[in-house]
Amino acid sequence: MIDSKTMGQEIETEKAKILVVDDNSVNCKIVNDLIIMMGYDSVMAENGLYALSTLEKQECDLVLLDIRMPDMDGYQVLEYMKNDSRLCQIPVIMISALDDMESVVRCIENGAEDYMVKPFNHTILKARINACLERKLLHDKENQYQDQIEKFNLDLQDRVSKQVSEITAAQRATIFAMAKLAESRDPETGEHLLRIREYVRIICQRLCIRSEYAAIIDDDYIENICAASPLHDIGKVGISDRILLKPGKLTKEEFDEMKVHTIIGAETLREVNRLHAGNDFVGIGIEIAESHHEKWDGTGYPHGLVGEDIPLVGRILALTDVYDALTSKRCYKEAFSHTRSHDIIVEGRGKHFDPDVVAAFICAEKDFLNIRGRYVDAEQEVAL
Repeated sequence: MIDSKTMGQEIETEKAKILVVDDNSVNCKIVNDLIIMMGYDSVMAENGLYALSTLEKQECDLVLLDIRMPDMDGYQVLEYMKNDSRLCQIPVIMISALDDMESVVRCIENGAEDYMVKPFNHTILKARINACLERKLLHDKENQYQDQIEKFNLDLQDRVSKQVSEITAAQRATIFAMAKLAESRDPETGEHLLRIREYVRIICQRLCIRSEYAAIIDDDYIENICAASPLHDIGKVGISDRILLKPGKLTKEEFDEMKVHTIIGAETLREVNRLHAGNDFVGIGIEIAESHHEKWDGTGYPHGLVGEDIPLVGRILALTDVYDALTSKRCYKEAFSHTRSHDIIVEGRGKHFDPDVVAAFICAEKDFLNIRGRYVDAEQEVAL
């Protein structure tokens, strides 16, 4: 909370400075003496041009402005000041020998705070100067309060943003750890989750430069799909070790049971979504868990979706997950080389895989190789 006492202390009032603009030196001297007697500083300008030059060089709190002057009269100076964002807040008292309503109205309409006719009463002028300076002081204080409040709000937003980022990072780290724990039941998966995350990022970056994906894949989308990618196989916690760790080919019955991990994972995340609705990260996680084994031609599982009916995140995960499985050692196979894995993926274009995702993969092969080399499983050498 902002401490009003502290704010009040920070707003310091300095000795007011008043600019007197009059081509008559006698008038200037009279007004100058009065200003000094009032305890204010006085600056004098002999014409309108010099007055504007003075205002450019130093700050003034009030302008006493004569109307009739050579080169640039008081009307022109007033109009210039009130149309300049740097000068428009300075109050102006017009002092003139013109005692007609038309001049008064013109000055007030153009932004003058007051109008006095020569010869003026010193007491009245003093009262009007004090009134203008008081309003100026209140206005300046209000602006300073607003600036301080705005700064406080920006600082508060920054702190909240940092705290939200820290909480989000902690939540995602916890979810990643849970997914890692699920994967740890299979000792040969190693750095699988880290590689998948980076493969997904590269595919998204390749796709988003294409016009048909530019409106879908933005920075938030990429961060959410990368953060949610470890959840793709979280449903395997519900699959028995007898099937999950079987070294040979699964029977039809065993494979049918293995397929259920997509439903288990999606339903688990849907329960989270029911408790915390509207979270994009969880929503993407549901789509990933449920659809990453769907195939472009409709022969995948669990729902046999076809083509673009498969969520884009599922189509991306389908390729990256297969690539990582092909290039990794498993209990039922040795690691394939990148070249062999590339050929299998290209052969699956339009059948297993979305053709656009395959095209993005082909463009990003060097990145895939770099990622594969960076996150190497401890128990195996990378097969290139």
